[in-house]
Amino acid sequence: MSRLLRSGAVVGAMTMISRVLGLIRDVVFANYFLIGGAMDAFMAAFRIPNLMRRLFAEGAFSLAFIPVLSEYKETRSKEDLKRLIDHVAGTLGTILLVITMIGIFIAPWIIMTITPGFANNPDARPELAIELLRITFPYILFISLSAFISGILNTFRQFAIPAFTPVLLNIVLIASAIWLAPYFEEPVKALAWGVFIGGIAQLLFQVPALMKLGLFPRFALKRGYEGVNRIMKLMVPALFGSSVAQLNLLINTAVASLLGTGFITWLYYSDRFVELPLALIGVAMGVVILPKLSGNHAKQEKKAFSATLGWAARLSLLAAMPAMLGLMLLATPIIATVLDNGVNGWHDVEMSSKSLITYAFGLPAFILVKVLVPGFYSRQDTKTPVKIGIIAIFFNMFFNLMIVLPWYQMGYLAPHAGLALATALAGYVNAGLLFYTLKKQDIYQSQQGMFKHNLQVIMATFIMGVSLWWLIPVDSWWQQAGVLNKISMLFGLIALSIIIYLLSLLVVGVKPKRLLHDDEQQA
Repeated sequence: MSRLLRSGAVVGAMTMISRVLGLIRDVVFANYFLIGGAMDAFMAAFRIPNLMRRLFAEGAFSLAFIPVLSEYKETRSKEDLKRLIDHVAGTLGTILLVITMIGIFIAPWIIMTITPGFANNPDARPELAIELLRITFPYILFISLSAFISGILNTFRQFAIPAFTPVLLNIVLIASAIWLAPYFEEPVKALAWGVFIGGIAQLLFQVPALMKLGLFPRFALKRGYEGVNRIMKLMVPALFGSSVAQLNLLINTAVASLLGTGFITWLYYSDRFVELPLALIGVAMGVVILPKLSGNHAKQEKKAFSATLGWAARLSLLAAMPAMLGLMLLATPIIATVLDNGVNGWHDVEMSSKSLITYAFGLPAFILVKVLVPGFYSRQDTKTPVKIGIIAIFFNMFFNLMIVLPWYQMGYLAPHAGLALATALAGYVNAGLLFYTLKKQDIYQSQQGMFKHNLQVIMATFIMGVSLWWLIPVDSWWQQAGVLNKISMLFGLIALSIIIYLLSLLVVGVKPKRLLHDDEQQA
């Protein structure tokens, strides 16, 4: 487990760089682009390639490809491994090229589907959204091939380069917003071209590392190749099972378009800040444990398999609980620091912070899903997560009806916060059913002291939350303070929260070294 922890730290560190730059990117967006019809159009258009990035780079393709690749690595010759990579590259590249061409052609129908409210909103820009989607759609091809290379590198325990790769997209988008946008009559088009260029940059960046391994593909295409067929059979249902949260966000985008102008962008900013800890904890942990779980399964090491899952879940919750409460308490300060800048105002802060609070409530569930799903895909079981994912989707729609509809009809402020809450609750349904099924199938056995550990984490989180609540300045301070004062105060509060939480863990009796040692013994 020590090796996994080091790998997780590497992925987490690289992801942190990417997410910090992502935060800077959003600050740049907020300072250069007014929240309104044009930004709603870009956010809607970017939602599709961004969804595909989650499906491939952090979801279905990796979850289907890595277990088969790991099996070939452990049990087959290097020639067989190379042939598998060649055929996967050829098949994947062909399919993605066709999907990209179709997507560009049917862009008007896609926009109509995901933003039905644009048609009846005089301030909406559906024609702009269609144009932006056509520019950004090839990103799906570039980022999926990039995910293919990342899967190979991760299988060979080279985590740093794949984890650093997303940084390039943020750099390109920041540059596009600042230097490219002034050359466009419609400035947001620069962002769409930034997505296009960023996808190419991410793909090319990983090629040298792949060539160093001697595994650069020749793009072979042979119908019925055994390894490719297995990956495709795993991948098709995995496209759904690994992406429930993202599909829920797509549903939210459609509903938000019906609420009016600005709601899509407010939800975007909320989602972005939940994505930061989700990527640092859940995605990083899922990336690291998938090759290990696949290896455990290939070697029929049932006890080690269970211990790896238990270790990942325990460590994830250790970070997820304080991150959830911290985001909920600091929602207004975070959004005020980003949005209240002279271009956008306090109303935007209020609207976005309300949905951030309700999104953040689901963070532990979102993270657990990222940790638990590899427990199925590493054993090449794609059907179970799909069934559970379908249930979670229906629960999300049910919660939307039960929460958002009354919220909107009664005229309460920020009905989009109800959308975020519905997604959070659906996340808990998803995580709960995944955990229950792993237990029921005897894939995961409860680790000794798990209940006590979780109780200690809750206690430490409560102490941190009370301290933070007492220290946060009132909203009027955040309205009046300058940007530098806001940044200084926000980062000071975050740093102090981390210190208080770590000290609280020691007070309630959590010993991280012992926790790691116990799981190593069980494995």
